Amino acid sequence: MNFTLDIFEAPQFEKFRARFRNFDMPLTELILTENVPGLGAEADVVKVRRGYARNYLLPRGKAYEVTRAALRQVDALKQKRAERETRELNEAEEFSRRIEKLRVTFILATGQTGKAFGSITAQDIVNRLKDEIGVEIDRHKIVLERPIKDTGDHEVQIKLHHDVSTQFKFNVKSAAEEAKTAEEAPTAEPERKRRPFFRRKTEAKKETE
Repeated sequence: MNFTLDIFEAPQFEKFRARFRNFDMPLTELILTENVPGLGAEADVVKVRRGYARNYLLPRGKAYEVTRAALRQVDALKQKRAERETRELNEAEEFSRRIEKLRVTFILATGQTGKAFGSITAQDIVNRLKDEIGVEIDRHKIVLERPIKDTGDHEVQIKLHHDVSTQFKFNVKSAAEEAKTAEEAPTAEPERKRRPFFRRKTEAKKETE
């Protein structure tokens, strides 16, 4: 008499095993030596997969294995963390002041009918700020729900730091509007032609005679 176990067919079993594979992955404890986004900061003790520790964190010096010698360095790592956080806060405040002083204009391309098309994206703002203040800001820090397609004045929030936000104010014009403004700008008066010195001297002599 033959019995078969048909709870899972082969494809279903493989899918089930893949879904729960991460639950039995061996973990290891590490002490972070620098800020690792999404994981922790200096002096934090974290648990990560051994493969991630062995192939990335440890070879790059981003973490130490938890040993007595490493634990003795925790105070130094905490000091390093405090100095970094202070530096990042000061930089964010300085960038905020510089951004708030900016008054720039973005130009949208214009179609044959004169209507502006295209848009201003978060990446466009990143590129413009890099040109203006020499700093490249992570585009994810720019609060922009959708690209800007309207001309006129705009204001966008930028989260430079968890304690520092700033408002970037700028104007958007169409290419046709910008060209018209340039045409209407008054031209500088030509410089008055100066008479030669010897001629002025002769005229002055005649007046005295």
